[in-house]
Amino acid sequence: MRFSLQLLASTAALIPVQVAAQTAPAPTVASAGVQRSYMPADFATFAPKTAYDMLVQVPNFTIISASTERGLGQASENVLINGQRIANKSGGAIEELQRISAANVERIDIVDAASLGISGLSGSVANITVKANAASSGQFEWKPDFRAHYSKPNLFRGSASYSGKEGAVDYTFSIKDQAGRGAYGGPVLIFDPSGTLIERRHETYHSESDLVTIGAKFAIDGPGSSLGNLTLGYTPYWNPVHIRDRRIRLDGDDRRRTNVGKLDGWYYDVNADYEFALGPGRLKLIGVRHFDHEPVVTTQITSFDSGAPDDGIRFSRDSRVEETIGRAEYGWKGGKNDWRLTFERAYNSLDQRGTLSVLSPDGEFEPVDFPEGTGHVVETRYEAIGTWSRPLSSKVDLQIALGGETSTLDRLDDGDKPRKFFRPKGNLVLSWRPAKGWDLSFKVRRKVGQISFYDFLAQPKLSDDRENAGNPDLVPPQSWELETEVRRDFGAWGNSRFKLLYYRIEDIIDVIPIGDDGEGIGNLPQATQFGLENSSTIQLAPLGFKGAKLDLSFGFAKTSVRDPLTGAKRAISGTRDRWASLDLRHDVPSTQLAWGVSVSHDHYAKNYFLTEVYRSWEGPVWFDLFVEHKDIMGLTVRATVGNIFNARHRLERAVYLGRRNEQPLSFFQDNNQLIGPIFAFSVRGKL
Repeated sequence: MRFSLQLLASTAALIPVQVAAQTAPAPTVASAGVQRSYMPADFATFAPKTAYDMLVQVPNFTIISASTERGLGQASENVLINGQRIANKSGGAIEELQRISAANVERIDIVDAASLGISGLSGSVANITVKANAASSGQFEWKPDFRAHYSKPNLFRGSASYSGKEGAVDYTFSIKDQAGRGAYGGPVLIFDPSGTLIERRHETYHSESDLVTIGAKFAIDGPGSSLGNLTLGYTPYWNPVHIRDRRIRLDGDDRRRTNVGKLDGWYYDVNADYEFALGPGRLKLIGVRHFDHEPVVTTQITSFDSGAPDDGIRFSRDSRVEETIGRAEYGWKGGKNDWRLTFERAYNSLDQRGTLSVLSPDGEFEPVDFPEGTGHVVETRYEAIGTWSRPLSSKVDLQIALGGETSTLDRLDDGDKPRKFFRPKGNLVLSWRPAKGWDLSFKVRRKVGQISFYDFLAQPKLSDDRENAGNPDLVPPQSWELETEVRRDFGAWGNSRFKLLYYRIEDIIDVIPIGDDGEGIGNLPQATQFGLENSSTIQLAPLGFKGAKLDLSFGFAKTSVRDPLTGAKRAISGTRDRWASLDLRHDVPSTQLAWGVSVSHDHYAKNYFLTEVYRSWEGPVWFDLFVEHKDIMGLTVRATVGNIFNARHRLERAVYLGRRNEQPLSFFQDNNQLIGPIFAFSVRGKL
């Protein structure tokens, strides 16, 4: 089978294609399922440079990026290009749209998912119709930002792409630096169980990440109606992390601690597909290859004012992550029925070599036994799903997908037999347009979730003085998911969307007891989640505020799982349980100026470990202000000041002497640290 997979990828690579250039038949977007359409003129006031710039201005449409599904799986990204899902693991349709010139966009349709022959989607889906490259073009964006405190400047974040045509081949070359900076600093207070302050710390944290992707895409139509795609990407990345603190203790044993992490790795991606007519339908073959070399070294040293020898520990992890996918999709149309059969094989692997060392009195790090940090975990998975879609009337669309997967999980170095599983999968999506301006959808889904192979092996968390033991018995979670979405269009006033959801999860991933006194990532029997989400776009022109709009969103989630120690019900660790945001944008009429503000608040549930409970957040409120000029010598220039209301980094942590159901509280930690203002600048234009 591995030979077949390599052959599939090689065959697909022989006929490369870029989606933007495809003119052969593509899955039809049912006109009955179109909720609303937008032409390029509808976005002229925003002076968009790319197709993505246009999509983000579609009223009341929330872009959902592709989730980390098992393999390629069912679609999760609610964006299509020319009626097709971008089935790769290198950024999907969002990355593609950022490279497509706005001049090549013909229109954007917002469509009911149930009217499409693509399983996995529900609610509203954006389909961007793009014409082939007529001439060579390029675009770039430079987005530096600067923090007032603790962090180094972020000077290199940005992207550039160039597209053209050579004979029958369309091509795009691109480079993108997804650079990021994080920083905060300030007091950390440690209290004993009686509330007495026993230690005062001043801590600073900063990290600088750079992830540079060099990519190439090629495209050709033909022969006949056949299509092919080839996407190549190479990404080196760097992410140093520094945590330093000074500790003044009640007992006089003052000290300093440094925690320095180093990550210098790289990965490559190859995505290829080939589609052609076969019998009454079309067959699409897809091959994906991902390889990631991820070396991590974390060193922590504590120095004592008393002159006692330094205390130090170092964790090194050299990992190689592989994913290879072969997928076949066959679709055809019979009357009003759309049929699609998919078959997928995925091979995933993690080969980790972990070492642990302690600092000796002479200042050298000496290795200690740490066999649980080394291992080789693999999974081979097969999935087959059949999807049937059809309109039941001019106002109702139905889609049903049924199938399942078989998988084999094995840790190659432990001598145990591989574990084999069968899991059913599928979904039902029903959409209804009862009257003009109303859209309703209902979805039932049986989903198999993803797991991290890193959780099979021990992973020390040095900065928290905690270690997650490896768990060879970990399995993916499964869930029944029910979602109902209602959308109302208010014409010139805007529109609003409500989403109600209920999930029942089996084998949910959480922290569980391992051994007599250890803990690690494992499965709890079941959990539930109930939630409500709303997003609205309010046009302010009817109120006399021409060129202005408000984008509002809010929601809450109530989750429940039984704690593995106490048996009591509690929230699922770390879930976002309530949130709200407001974005005001004003494009000043008869000018090239725009300005806006963004306000947001997020609240998260506590994180539960066996020996501690904590909650971490930034807030209470984030407030950003921007000013934009859309034509300075053909460039769009924006200046942003972020965190104007001084949102801070907060952490409340309770640590116990042992397992929290048996041992008393050891100490309570309270972090209230400065983030400070963030100044950002962006320049976008054409090459």
